Amino acid sequence: MKDVQFNPAEESSYECFNCGTVVRSTTQTRCPECGAGMRNRRTPIE
Repeated sequence: MKDVQFNPAEESSYECFNCGTVVRSTTQTRCPECGAGMRNRRTPIE
């Protein structure tokens, strides 16, 4: 299995921990819907 190449200038999908909203952005931000923290969807939850 190979790791995904990371390019910081490229947009990634971030998912809200609280409400599940998905946002495409170059940086991790707060959820625009509820203000909760977000995670990069490319990072596994294990």
